[in-house]
Order: sequence, then structure tokens, then C-alpha cells
Amino acid sequence: MSSIVRPTSAQMTRRLLVLAAVIFAIVIAYAQMAFGWGQTPAEFSADSDATLRVAGYAFSIWGLIYLALLVYAVRQALPRTGESRLIHRLGWPALLAFLGIGWWIVASAFDWEWGTVALIFGSLLVLLVPMLMEAGAIRALDRADRDRWTVVWPLGLLAGWLTVASPVNLLTVVTGNGNLPESPSSEVWALIAVLIVAAVALLVTARIRTIAYPLPVAWGLLGVFVAELERGRELVAYGGLTAAVAVLVGAVILTFRLRRGVERPV
Repeated sequence: MSSIVRPTSAQMTRRLLVLAAVIFAIVIAYAQMAFGWGQTPAEFSADSDATLRVAGYAFSIWGLIYLALLVYAVRQALPRTGESRLIHRLGWPALLAFLGIGWWIVASAFDWEWGTVALIFGSLLVLLVPMLMEAGAIRALDRADRDRWTVVWPLGLLAGWLTVASPVNLLTVVTGNGNLPESPSSEVWALIAVLIVAAVALLVTARIRTIAYPLPVAWGLLGVFVAELERGRELVAYGGLTAAVAVLVGAVILTFRLRRGVERPV
């Protein structure tokens, strides 16, 4: 069960800052689209996607992610919500990740290419590393525990999508600047990226054993399949499909089939 220890004033300050960071990330994303300043994220991604492309529809997952993050931020900001271990340990990392994805919108709008790379990888690492450090606490949560659904799931969805988006962002920038080595071919580089994403997804899932993280990874890899098949790069397309299936099947086995035993946070 989640802790019923009431938050201190300092902890409430952190919680309100987390809520503000989520609101900032959501507002800046929709404001960019509404007012049309700079490039949209889709235009930025499509500018130099010759090496690896993700279907445009896949980015609609941001709507679900933003909704989940808002649920997380509002619930943890309520004074009656106990200061559980995960709310306490993941609060500051989550805040930094939310600021990162918000500023990424600004960086992509003004084509600050290497800024987008730093922000997206920074947002991923600052969130994923603490989640891995708290893997025992995450695995120990009961199925019905509110922290599982309002902390682990929202943050897992974000971390999973960033796992796909980060290498795609990097390849987009490197390709656009002409920095990608000619050997091996661009298809091989794309397959390497797909393989790394799938491997990271399975390794992380083996640690935290929550399906929330690998689902957006598989979604993104399916987006690779659709986009690459449309432009006739069948090797990369079916590589993406194979990776998506492997992540889905592996995640189900790792999350639901492995014997859990008694988990205790350490």
C-alpha cells in the first residue's frame, strides 16, 4: 500500500513545482501548434529523416502521455496524498524530465538541433536512471496500489516513448548535418538504432517489470515499420516490426510470466 505519511511543507513545494512543470510542458506544446511559431515537432522530425523515419500517427501518443502526466501531477500535488517512497524519490527527476520535454518543443521550433539532442537524452536519463534505482520498490507495488497507476504508469509511458524518440532525434540531426558516416549504409545505421532501442526496452522491463514502459517502445517501433515500408525500405521496415513484436512478447513474459517471489524495496 502507498504511504499515508503526510507531506511536509518542503515536500509540498516540490509537488507544486512538479505540477507546474507538467502544465508548462503541455501548454508549450499546444501553444506552439496553436500559434505556429517556428517549426512543429513533426516538421523538425521530417526535415532530415532519411536514415530512420517514424510514421506521423505514432506521435499521437503524446496526447495519452500528457493526460497520464497530468493525472500523476494532480494526484501527487494533493495534500491528502501520502509521501510514498516513489513519490518522494521520483519527484525531482520527474520535474527535470518535464522541463526537458517542454524546452525540447522550443528548441525544435527554432531548429536548435543539438539542443534537442541534449534535452531529449537528458530527459530520458534523468527519469529512467532513478526508475531503475527504484526497481525493487516498483516491483513490490500491489496491482491495485495507486502509486502503480498514477506514478509508475505515467512516468513509464514517458520514459518508454523517450527511449524511441531519443535515437531517432539523434539520427535526424546527424543525418541533416551530414555527419553520419557513409559506411555502413544508412539502412544499417537504422537497424542498429532499432536493435539498441529493443535491447534497452527489454533490459529495463526485466528490472522494473511494468508493461507501461515497453508499450510505447513497441508503438514507436511499429511506427518505424509503417513509415519505412511506405518508402520501400523493407529491410528496415521488417526490422522494426520484428523488434516491436520481440519487445511486446518479451515484455509480457517479463512482466506477467516470471515468478515474482517476495519483493522488498531496498
